Amino acid sequence: MDPLPRPYRSVLYIPASKERALEKARSLSVDAIIFDLEDAVTPDEKDAARATLAAALKEGGYGQRLRIVRINGFDTPWGQADAESEREIDSDDVILSMVDGAEKLDALSEITGDLPIWAMMETPRGMLNAAEIAAHPKLQGMVMGTNDLAKELNTRFRADRLPLVTGLGICLLAAKAEGVVIVDGVYNAYLDEAGLAEECAQGRDMGFDGKTLIHPAQVAATNAAYAPSSAEIDLARRQIAAFEETQAAGQGVAVVDGRIVENLHVETAQKTLRRAEAIAALGG
Repeated sequence: MDPLPRPYRSVLYIPASKERALEKARSLSVDAIIFDLEDAVTPDEKDAARATLAAALKEGGYGQRLRIVRINGFDTPWGQADAESEREIDSDDVILSMVDGAEKLDALSEITGDLPIWAMMETPRGMLNAAEIAAHPKLQGMVMGTNDLAKELNTRFRADRLPLVTGLGICLLAAKAEGVVIVDGVYNAYLDEAGLAEECAQGRDMGFDGKTLIHPAQVAATNAAYAPSSAEIDLARRQIAAFEETQAAGQGVAVVDGRIVENLHVETAQKTLRRAEAIAALGG
């Protein structure tokens, strides 16, 4: 049997310069961590943050959480050194901001070699070039940078995110076409539990694999939203059982809860159970 799929429900940004935050992240129930050398670090802390992060990753203790490092862009004074440091530190993946074309990923991979790359999707040109970005051979995943995208589009905040839906959808199509991971952008009002739940539900239903977070208070709700519910697990099991029973009896159509169950529904049900199993293997 194929290995269990890695969950990406919750992807938490952690400032690479803050030792206390780096320590706390070891105990959080997140599926992945983005150790941020970019926006979360002031210019005068950039070099020190690189060393602080290297020491924390060397110490370890992050368990099965995917360790992704977000570096500064090559158009900054720190991008080159950040990328070069990735050859030495103990990270799983590297993520580059403001990716608007595959050539930026080429430039990064020339330095980081075989290290899997993630792309921050946060510019209009990045949306238009999403297909070529998703098809890059080193790309592991895409992260929606909805705050920067909203700024570039000059949109206003709306709970339904209507001004961003086109960009979100384009990147989703590109990621799904190439079989790479894609996670939704952050929800800024980190104490607004109802708003977070609503945005998680929107992203989940659109097809995102998970959501990026800015605060540990957002973890539990996000994990719950992006995990199969008990009702979904129960339905998946009943669909598979009904389909197998129908096939064994030589009949063509299975019906569960008044709905036809075909091969495609069984495939979705199997993915649901595998996802639930993978989450359970992480401890919930």
